[in-house]
Amino acid sequence: MPAPASKISILVVDDDPGVLGSLRFLLEAEGFDVKTFRNGAALLRSGDAANCDCYVIDYKLGDMNGLEVATKLRDRRIETPIILITGYPDDDIVAKAAQVGARNVLLKPHLEDSLAACVRSAVGVDGQASDSGTRRADLR
Repeated sequence: MPAPASKISILVVDDDPGVLGSLRFLLEAEGFDVKTFRNGAALLRSGDAANCDCYVIDYKLGDMNGLEVATKLRDRRIETPIILITGYPDDDIVAKAAQVGARNVLLKPHLEDSLAACVRSAVGVDGQASDSGTRRADLR
């Protein structure tokens, strides 16, 4: 019997403790290994920052916004998929996310229906090719 594949590792950044806990619960229930951070600086200081399969980063953070975090990750030559989540959608956010290499922009608060599928798609699990383009999932 082959050894089980290792869990997909997700690093999640959100400054709202309630949202952060909910995202952790949601992703762990889907079988992912999840580490959480309350701000971008904590993620960037972490020894885990370069060792994951996917990032889920909130756009509005207290110390910097999610696009700035994504830019700093890319400046470090980290090409890991990034999913940006936001409760403040606008057409510019999708274009800006694409410029910094964020694969997807998902809208809060209804992430439970699509976040896990989006992560799996971004990392190419279950035979799905990872999508190099940015897309916006409207979760209303």
